[in-house]
Amino acid sequence: MIPGWQPLDAELKLWLDQGISLPLWWRDDDTVSRTPQLDRLSDMSEQLGLPVHLAIIPRDVDPDLVAYTSQRPTLVPVVHGWAHMNHAPKGEKKSEFGLYRPLEDIVADARAGYSKLKDLFGDDLRPMFVPPWNRIDAEAVARLPEVGFRILSTATPRKQAQAAPGLDQINTHIDPIDWHGGRGLIPADTLIIRTADLLRDRREGRADNTEPFGVLTHHLVHDQDIWDFTKALLRKLVDGPAKIWTAPRT
Repeated sequence: MIPGWQPLDAELKLWLDQGISLPLWWRDDDTVSRTPQLDRLSDMSEQLGLPVHLAIIPRDVDPDLVAYTSQRPTLVPVVHGWAHMNHAPKGEKKSEFGLYRPLEDIVADARAGYSKLKDLFGDDLRPMFVPPWNRIDAEAVARLPEVGFRILSTATPRKQAQAAPGLDQINTHIDPIDWHGGRGLIPADTLIIRTADLLRDRREGRADNTEPFGVLTHHLVHDQDIWDFTKALLRKLVDGPAKIWTAPRT
């Protein structure tokens, strides 16, 4: 069924009519190696003219990924925790960087992740930390700048511009996957209305429009509906009021 894009189209027209620009970025989680799905993601990124930030799991990364990304300038490597390992006890939400173990062990994992990917990708690595499941304890956040990170990325509209001194908060806001209902596409009409509402909050001053608006994907688990919707959504944003944002190297 063709989704009803009218609510988002109407909101985007208001942005254009009022001369407002939307900072836009794209993050895709859980990369470890080249796969057919990553090829497809890369092709989509090139077609859209929109870089995609690859949140790479350091412990398991295939070194061959370095040559692959170096030949595809729209693929932007960032750090996705260390091992994507859950340390939370049964009954708690999954977390690799919650205070379920000594803080120094948590910081050591963040440092190991940054160091390994920096050694592999060099200056192409952006100093962004993406905690698995978008969860990290505040005490661990405060230690990220000493490791070398300059950006923290989780989910939902940020409450403040910096997560800690020297650490910008740049989150994601739309994830098309129904993680608790079969891992297919959330109903497209629901996603369209949700996106329009988020943009309206920005336009009317209830949310921070200086924070890049983030679309989050997980290329390894996409079905055809998720691929199709994601491309259509990003195309509308790119062709509308978007001003593309990419994490800086330093």
